[in-house]
Amino acid sequence: MVQHWQEILPIDHYMVTANGLLHEYDRKVLTLLYQPLIGSTCYSLYMTLWSEMEENRLWAESSTHHLLMNILGLNLKQIYEARLKLEGIGLLKTYVNTQDEERSFIYELLPPLNPDQFFSDGLLNIYLYQKIGKTHFARLKRFFSDKKMATEAYQEVTKPFHDVFASASPKSIEYVQGLSNEMEPGEEHRYIGRTEANPLQMAHTTFDFDLLMAGLSESLVPKKALTAKVKNAISNLAFLYNIDVIEMKNFILGAINEHDEINIDDLRKGARDWYQFVHYDQLPSLINRTQPAVYQVQLTEPQTAEEKLIRSYETTPPLEVFKQMSGGVEPSEANLKVLEEVMIKYKLPPGVVNVLIDVVMRKSDMQFSRALVDSIASHWARKQVKTVKEAMELAKKVESKTSSQERKTKKQKPVRTEMIPEWFTEKDGQEKSVEKVSDDIETKRRAMEEKLKAFRK
Repeated sequence: MVQHWQEILPIDHYMVTANGLLHEYDRKVLTLLYQPLIGSTCYSLYMTLWSEMEENRLWAESSTHHLLMNILGLNLKQIYEARLKLEGIGLLKTYVNTQDEERSFIYELLPPLNPDQFFSDGLLNIYLYQKIGKTHFARLKRFFSDKKMATEAYQEVTKPFHDVFASASPKSIEYVQGLSNEMEPGEEHRYIGRTEANPLQMAHTTFDFDLLMAGLSESLVPKKALTAKVKNAISNLAFLYNIDVIEMKNFILGAINEHDEINIDDLRKGARDWYQFVHYDQLPSLINRTQPAVYQVQLTEPQTAEEKLIRSYETTPPLEVFKQMSGGVEPSEANLKVLEEVMIKYKLPPGVVNVLIDVVMRKSDMQFSRALVDSIASHWARKQVKTVKEAMELAKKVESKTSSQERKTKKQKPVRTEMIPEWFTEKDGQEKSVEKVSDDIETKRRAMEEKLKAFRK
């Protein structure tokens, strides 16, 4: 996992540019449509970079990240992670130049989607709907729309160009031909204008189209039906709803029309209805792959083994932790769905899910039991556990209480010696293993029995 200080330093310079003119209306779109998805930190970073450019200009003066940290009141790690989110959602492009061991960046601001693009995106609009709910979503749709102009009762009398203007005289044409080279803005310049934003698009490599084609009959779905536009929709839907190739094939067969074309709207509806049926009428949420900066507690360089473990859980995606716990074995589809449900249903941050994986796998002999996962996840959700440290402390507390109860109810039986994480062990000057504590208790019990026998004699 690459650390932020390897990618960016406070002394590194940056310049801000814009892909095209940003309008005042873009602020409303960013505030009301994008901010619920990316959070206030990302929103503040975008707006701060935007404010560095003068009105109607495309470039800003050079500055350092140290100044940016002071303006935003954020540390460099938070700025770096906010930058990555802006890049991922299509609002920022980053360029870096390293020369003579000095690094400089160019941050190119991209305009947001216009309301029409956003609400028909098929990706961001779904995430926004799940985030803010049906009522507020409908309110935003009304805010960003207006009544259509009724022209049915009117007759258009607009004059075309050729009715208003006459062609230039030969002398004027000759003059313009002489100035043709003067029309260009120059080699190192470009005209200031507006560039429309491109909708988010998942790479086609994220979906196995070769396997899909192998499973589709040419007589039912001809290859020509899988146009570039259809492939884009399939890639996005596969990411959005976590659809595999077999399930996608069924949706495609249901969306093919009498002209041997795939109706994208039917394809989206089929995928959405299937997901809501499987997930009890819910829609997918936009979740972080790693622990958000606001919930990270290990901000300094870790020294102890526990601090290193916290840092690891805060910077590693749950899928990677699951693979590490399983010895590199890929999780099954059932395990993946359980992980997804934990993050969406119980709204546990990725770092907390990593602790959950550790606890469940060790307590259930490396089996990812759904019942145990639900039990622990629901408990942590009720306790509003948000940080890795809170999750570890709560796990220790529950384990200690369980062990104490077992010792009281099963005095004649050895204390359980199940495999548990190293961070469960208590530290009283030196670490003791659970097995050693159990042996000590058993030895004392036997010694007490011998004394009682001797006393009775």
